[in-house]
Amino acid sequence: MEIRQPIITFMGHIDHGKTSLQDYIRQSALVKAEAGSITQHIGSSDIPLDTIKKICGKLLDALKLEFTIPGLLFIDTPGHAAFTNLRRRGGNLADIVILVVDINEGIMPQTLECVEILNQYKTPFIIALNKIDLLSGWQKKDSFLIQNISSQAESIQQILDTKLYEIVGKLSELGFNAERFDRVEDHTKQIAIVPTSAATGEGMPELLMVLTGLAQKFMEQNLKIDTKGNAKGTVLEIKEEKGLGKTLDVIVYDGSLNQSDVIVIGTLSEPIVTKVKALLEPSPLADIRDKKTKFQHVKEVSAAAGVKIFAPELENAVAGMPLRSCLANEAQKVKEEVKKEVEEVIIETDKQGIVVKADSLGSLEALIKLLKEKNIDVKRGSIGNISKKDISEAQISREKDYLHSVVLGFNVSLMSDVKALNVKVITNNVIYKLIEDFEKWQEEERKKIEGKEIEFLVRPCKMQIMKGYIFRQSNPAVAGMDILAGNLKVNTPLMKKNGITITEAKSIQHEQENIEKAEKGKQVAVSMPKVMVGRQINEGDILYSAIPEDDFKKLKELKKYLAPEEIEILKEIAGIMREKNPVWGV
Repeated sequence: MEIRQPIITFMGHIDHGKTSLQDYIRQSALVKAEAGSITQHIGSSDIPLDTIKKICGKLLDALKLEFTIPGLLFIDTPGHAAFTNLRRRGGNLADIVILVVDINEGIMPQTLECVEILNQYKTPFIIALNKIDLLSGWQKKDSFLIQNISSQAESIQQILDTKLYEIVGKLSELGFNAERFDRVEDHTKQIAIVPTSAATGEGMPELLMVLTGLAQKFMEQNLKIDTKGNAKGTVLEIKEEKGLGKTLDVIVYDGSLNQSDVIVIGTLSEPIVTKVKALLEPSPLADIRDKKTKFQHVKEVSAAAGVKIFAPELENAVAGMPLRSCLANEAQKVKEEVKKEVEEVIIETDKQGIVVKADSLGSLEALIKLLKEKNIDVKRGSIGNISKKDISEAQISREKDYLHSVVLGFNVSLMSDVKALNVKVITNNVIYKLIEDFEKWQEEERKKIEGKEIEFLVRPCKMQIMKGYIFRQSNPAVAGMDILAGNLKVNTPLMKKNGITITEAKSIQHEQENIEKAEKGKQVAVSMPKVMVGRQINEGDILYSAIPEDDFKKLKELKKYLAPEEIEILKEIAGIMREKNPVWGV
């Protein structure tokens, strides 16, 4: 058994300095080569131990720390919202994550999403609080970070602490205990925050020391691998390479992969079984996605490593899919295992639920996981743009439950020939916003449905027959009525305080005009059949709406739509009815 290098993923909001921090460590300039200086592809680079020792320099001597890991494997992930799926694949692979936060901008939308991902996968992380050199008045000093901070003007120290503890407070709201790295008492319970500057290199030795220290102290057992075991990996990117055709950028996180090995790769249908024709490994410190990177042909790579694989029959390969190597006689068995792994994510059930689409397996997995945590049922989950089949599935759901006739699309769109008739399609390229949009829509629609439903129920109402306003004794009786609470609607059944239904509000008049409803405070003339004033009813009598028991139960469920006075009247009516039947409306 050997110790592999830890996989370190850089995550964070757009333009907070993820690639710049790595450029400092690698002494590269990849960020300048990216379109718009924005990372748009997932990358990996091998950081040798000698490089780490060189950067840590005097700090390493001062702390007398011995390294036992062979180096670090960096994975860089895009921070822009449109590339959430790549961040997710990186987060799932990571042993430790460096969450990069711009000290001047603080916690941003993609930062929050990263934290959500890390929480899902229980991935440990530290925070690089970047761009301290941009704090107004900051003076660069060639010393250890803490000494440098202490030598700054008091006002600058206060600004640094204020911004740092704003982030500590925000993380606390999210359920995380964080502290500046030199104040951390227990790394298993607290997240270390290291102030850094990718521009000046300040804090970089401390960041690497915290990183390697955590890996060695808490993860050494997890980093032990059998270098002779079959390779396990994840497909990061699929690229066309001149002279080779379609290739795979892969992270091998366990075992070893050899040239000519049989490999099994997950797809949307049957897994691909093929043979490695070439393994291309980037030079140390070089990024696998950099067009200038020189690759060397190797016969073998061991975990953890980023490698480019050339093999035939890669047409159906999909980013985010698992990759396994095996002996030729094991291919069928491994194929079934990979297929099962993919099928656990790609869902198709008979149960009622929504339809979910995502652009990669990792994205789909994370989305479904979040939906399950929120008790949102999924009928079908798959990869790719929204198709006619997806719309049809959602339409079937509409027949049983309108609120499930929904297609959620993460970082995908409607196919050009698809029309979403009678189906709600919600898309977003930020996963938590997608779910928020769905929950908001569902709540709004539920209110509409319940609002319509409540209109057909007998609402609570209390009224009094006014003295001196008897307009007709009977056939029908017509009397002035003072609405004390609630709303009196036409055709509402009426009862007395004994709970016996005696009549109904056949019609309602206000200022000699017929109206459908009379609210609290109005005095109206009410026509009441089957009763006679002086016999069943009298001047001064209190009457209530005679609510059927089923309506009462439904009103209890929908009481958020009732006014406080209506709820009180509902209680009065329940008390009247339970004098005869103690379990009425229960």
